[in-house]
Amino acid sequence: MQKASLRPSDAKKSCFDSMVKEVVVDCKGHLKGRLASVVAKQLLLGVHVTVVRCEELIVSGTIGRNAVKYDVFLMKKTNTNPARGPFHHKSPSMMFWRAVRGMLPHKNPRGQAALDRLHIFDGCPAPYDKMKKMIVPAALKTLNIRADRKTTRLGCLAAEVGWKYGEVVKKLEEKRKAKAQQWFDKQ
Repeated sequence: MQKASLRPSDAKKSCFDSMVKEVVVDCKGHLKGRLASVVAKQLLLGVHVTVVRCEELIVSGTIGRNAVKYDVFLMKKTNTNPARGPFHHKSPSMMFWRAVRGMLPHKNPRGQAALDRLHIFDGCPAPYDKMKKMIVPAALKTLNIRADRKTTRLGCLAAEVGWKYGEVVKKLEEKRKAKAQQWFDKQ
């Protein structure tokens, strides 16, 4: 009897199997780096990718360990003029954007075009709340990390380092879920 394969290449095929030109990905339960690598590859192949609910992304390690690592990153700056960068984004969507950018050749036209095909949101805004959302099995926490390992939600990490809109996004998400449940109950 043959087992089902959980290799990343097989999982990528199952998520983006047909030549779809536009995909909406729901980040809940996905690992940040693994999802970023799959999204970057699809962007280079010409697929328009929209990523929603970035505050639900997961980073391995405890909140304390990840906060210390991000504080070290916050200390990096240009000595002569800090306004020249590096820039430290505090929202989960921009943290994910930076992870994807690091996996693209963003300094040449092909990479810039790929990055232009990416749209990222905290929460799930109006046009995408009624669209079918994909998951990426190769990036799911449940398939990649042992259950006893500590993990951190990207929204919690962002709030720890200065993101101020976590409560606003949470309130809007509750409103969206209530509206969706009301629609579902009508059916």
